[in-house]
Amino acid sequence: MAAIRKFDTKVQHLKYKVLREVAREAWNDTLLENVMSIPEKIVPGKTPTMRCCIYKERAILGERVKLAMGGDSENPNVIEVIDIACDECPMGGYEVTNACRGCLAHRCEDVCRRGAITFDDQHVAHIDKSKCVDCGACAKVCPYTAIINRKRPCENACKIKAISMNEDKAAKISNEKCIACGACVYQCPFGAISDKSFILDVIDMIKKSNDNKDYKVFAVVAPSISSQFTYAKLGQVITGLKVLGFHTVIEAALGADMVAQAESKELAEKGFLTSSCCPAFVSYIEKAFPDLVPFVSHNLSPMATIAKYIKEHEAPCKVVFIGPCTSKKMEVQKESVREYVDSAMTFEELQALFDSRDIDITTLDEGVLDNASYFGRIFARCGGLADAVAEGLKEQNIDFELKACSCDGIEECRTALLKKSKNVLNANFIEGMACIGGCIGGAGCLTHGEKNKAEVDKYGREAFEKSIADAVSMLK
Repeated sequence: MAAIRKFDTKVQHLKYKVLREVAREAWNDTLLENVMSIPEKIVPGKTPTMRCCIYKERAILGERVKLAMGGDSENPNVIEVIDIACDECPMGGYEVTNACRGCLAHRCEDVCRRGAITFDDQHVAHIDKSKCVDCGACAKVCPYTAIINRKRPCENACKIKAISMNEDKAAKISNEKCIACGACVYQCPFGAISDKSFILDVIDMIKKSNDNKDYKVFAVVAPSISSQFTYAKLGQVITGLKVLGFHTVIEAALGADMVAQAESKELAEKGFLTSSCCPAFVSYIEKAFPDLVPFVSHNLSPMATIAKYIKEHEAPCKVVFIGPCTSKKMEVQKESVREYVDSAMTFEELQALFDSRDIDITTLDEGVLDNASYFGRIFARCGGLADAVAEGLKEQNIDFELKACSCDGIEECRTALLKKSKNVLNANFIEGMACIGGCIGGAGCLTHGEKNKAEVDKYGREAFEKSIADAVSMLK
């Protein structure tokens, strides 16, 4: 039961158990011969624990195993739907509740252009789902607010409307709209939507590195790691990474310092900029606001920036990013990034790797991360990037008045981008964070909540005496 306390939800815990067992077999070189038995290991016996029968439960677990092994290679998206697991949600759409008083006005009927509303002998309204197009006009005019829109959790979570229902009423993701933020992954109560895992690639890199010594494997950790693994100390997590087989652990926050320094210059030169740190935000601009793409900062993200430096100075090597973000798994596939970052994994997956090797990080000595400045570390929460750009302008004596618009979540991003597209935005820099709270709200986090922001700020203050220039100068 101790492992459950490491996560917010039991859905995360189930996902973790599958990842742990897949990783355990991979370390032992027994995955191919034992892969079919993993579902039975997780749910032994004949009594189902989550579904109607043990056969369906294990069938779903089998699909989870496939995702843990990389998922559907034909689907370029890192977010996938397990169709067989997506069958417990109500149909959704507009429904008439028992608040309907059977009034005489019948405004709902008058406004419906599809003839979808009828009345029974008590004058209570009913909606014919075969005719309804979910326009919502009836709900707007009902004086009792008796008509409500029951959206599925995944649809509610997806603020860019990338999720619909297929012919079997399972969730369907539009790859043309999806930005891989993972909001649907975290909110699905049945875990029917999940991100692909590439931990097998990471394990393979580490094993070959340890066996042949042909290259070193670097772990680049996101600053939001300071708010995770709350049952242990951060230094013990760093040591745990080295016990796993990583040669060196480096802060992505150092890449954030490099970006803050360069991005402040770029902003002053161009006069207007949107950030390039959050891959889901950048993807959203590319898909929904293509006319604004020229305004996206030309700097690589902190992850890619520090990875580029590592590849240029520590070759031959491999770089693995570890953070809270499912969208990073899409970013590493981009042509501009893939030569620098070999794989990306989440904190959920890191926990699974620790336990697949029976590494109790609470028993380890504390390692040290001492690369970045305060401003690089606070990139992990909304507003941190804007603060860092302001500091970058100040440290470099650049005479430019920063008017930042820090967007907390993709809905705020949409509002800011809409205003910019209409030339009514009173700002010259958009800091876009697709997840609520910033990176600390990422779908791959072990835990979520306001406390995470305080932990990131505390972690940042540990490097408060170091300027951005100080951090970057360490690389020269």
